[in-house]
Amino acid sequence: MNFLLAQVCRLHHARVHQLLDALGLYRGQPQVLFRLWEREGQTHRDLAASMQVTPATITRMIQRMEKTGFVQRRPDPGDQRISRVYLTDAGRGVQAQVEAIWEQMEQEVFAGFTPDEQATLRSHLQRIRANLTQAVGS
Repeated sequence: MNFLLAQVCRLHHARVHQLLDALGLYRGQPQVLFRLWEREGQTHRDLAASMQVTPATITRMIQRMEKTGFVQRRPDPGDQRISRVYLTDAGRGVQAQVEAIWEQMEQEVFAGFTPDEQATLRSHLQRIRANLTQAVGS
């Protein structure tokens, strides 16, 4: 069972990479974009907490996204020690394409599943996530 889950994760990762590569995005970066589309000007710490990753991971992601022109960092006007992350025109411009990719992934992944089967799978995956979260202590 573990091997099957690992295969599914690996295939999902590969397919997402195929689709995002055309936009110049890497896995994980769309999550940053989704959060910034909802609310720009978040700190690294805010983004890290909402994505359940370390601040160092977010910093590397933001640096990479800055180099590709999707985001920019600006100092917080009230506290120069804090930087906030904002979308660039390019970051705003890929929203429809990223949302279309996510929709395409949903269709490909769940092809042939009934709504009830999808709901059951979602419930099972949430339980697996909770079990693993507890096991790693996060």
